[in-house]
Order: sequence, then structure tokens, then C-alpha cells
Amino acid sequence: MAAKASSLNARRALQSMGANVKTARLKRRISVKDFAERIGVSESTVIRLEKGDNGVSIGALAMACLVLGELERISDFLDAGSDDTGLLLDREALPKRIDRKRKPKSSTSSKSQAPASSDTDDEEGVGF
Repeated sequence: MAAKASSLNARRALQSMGANVKTARLKRRISVKDFAERIGVSESTVIRLEKGDNGVSIGALAMACLVLGELERISDFLDAGSDDTGLLLDREALPKRIDRKRKPKSSTSSKSQAPASSDTDDEEGVGF
């Protein structure tokens, strides 16, 4: 059984999406019967999808988008590169500062060892 959208905002978003599907279908001059056949669902499922019924499967929505030539809208949904909230959360999780790694102390006396060359700087002063 599908979960009922209890949020008013979620219900409105589904109704808006359904209306958009209906408008796209009508602009392409596809009847409900033909649309249902091409999607592989019943006519009543198409009507429910266009009303924003939250019980319609995501597979039916994906097939509707495919038939309408808009399948990339589903695959781009919440894409990590365009998820503004996710990007802000990533930015907040960045460290405030980065400490240099400290070399472990060796058990032998540092006086007896030759001075080590800097492994972190190259000839141009770049550390990586």
C-alpha cells in the first residue's frame, strides 16, 4: 500500500506535477486511451496520475515521461551537482582549518641523521 502524502505541500506538488503531465499530453495531442496503452497502464491510472494521486507508481510516472520525451527530468531529479541544499551541507562540513601532518618522532637521535630534504615542496615551491 502506498503511503498517503499527509503534507499539504506534498499533495500540492503532486497535483501540480499531475497537471503538468496532463498539459504535456494534451499539447502533444495524445488521447488518454493512447497514452495509457503507450505507458502500459489503464486509463484510470492515467487519470489518477494527472490528478496527482500519490498511489500511482513511480514506474508509471517514468513511462509517462518517456512517452512525452522528458525522461531526463526523472534521471536529473535531485542530481548531486544541482542539489543546492546538499551542496550547502557539504560546504558546511568542510574543515575550518587543515593542520600539517606531524612526522612521528624517531627513536634515534636527530643529531646523528643527515638533514632530510623537504618532501613536501618541489623546485617551484608547490606542496603537491
